[in-house]
Amino acid sequence: MFTLVILLEGPSYGYAILKRVRELSGGDLEWTDGMLYPLLHRLERSGRVSSPNGATPKPRDVASTTESPRRGRAQLAEQRRQWTTANRTLGGLWVQAAGA
Repeated sequence: MFTLVILLEGPSYGYAILKRVRELSGGDLEWTDGMLYPLLHRLERSGRVSSPNGATPKPRDVASTTESPRRGRAQLAEQRRQWTTANRTLGGLWVQAAGA
């Protein structure tokens, strides 16, 4: 989800994505190349992300969300819905646990 949101801001290099994740998390999340590039490969194979010349994203390649058929945006919307549901559910559980 983080990667898709970052790429909605605009096309980005892998290193810039890693840096943006760190910035957005206040330094709490430190992704590595080994975490990001397999994710970008999966997103590209599924048609949610593209990179120059259709090549799988590499450290110096720019990746971006696909605009047609809007798969990246559709996946992000679904992940947002799932995250909202999980957050609401966990919040209710934590309230119950605190009162027990």
